[in-house]
Amino acid sequence: MSSPVPPTHPDLTTDRLVLRSWTTADATAVLDGVRASHWADDFPAEGDHVIAGLFAEHPAWLGPYGHRLILERATGLVIGSIGLFWPPSDGALEIGYGIVPSRRGRGYAPEATRALTAFALGAPGVHAVHATVELSNPPSIRVLEKSGFRRHSTPPGHDTARYQAH
Repeated sequence: MSSPVPPTHPDLTTDRLVLRSWTTADATAVLDGVRASHWADDFPAEGDHVIAGLFAEHPAWLGPYGHRLILERATGLVIGSIGLFWPPSDGALEIGYGIVPSRRGRGYAPEATRALTAFALGAPGVHAVHATVELSNPPSIRVLEKSGFRRHSTPPGHDTARYQAH
């Protein structure tokens, strides 16, 4: 697989990133362990394998408000993924994200999270986007805070917190 399959939904573009919808060919390549030339050397990460494996059960995740690959504009390489767990529940969507280790610390995760959150909040019937993060994961908490999310709740006896953006 030497070039990406054309996306089925419009890309979201930021200053440094392109968020492109996953295709079934992307998911198949990840699951089959096929290396694509447009992937960073350390893509896919474990979370990308998990998401790719769930597309058959959750086809809406491949829709316009679903999961996207994160491409670094300067290189054209896939450096992670980000997604919305569609459909909304009571007007809220959950977001998840991951950047490969070789590209962490550059502000890519907050940049992608801000873009996809803004896009999600423009979807019909969506009024909030949230994420659940382990309290033992300060880098992910910083991503959410830099993206404009605020701690919404911490269930008693849990090691997680829920962050939300409106």
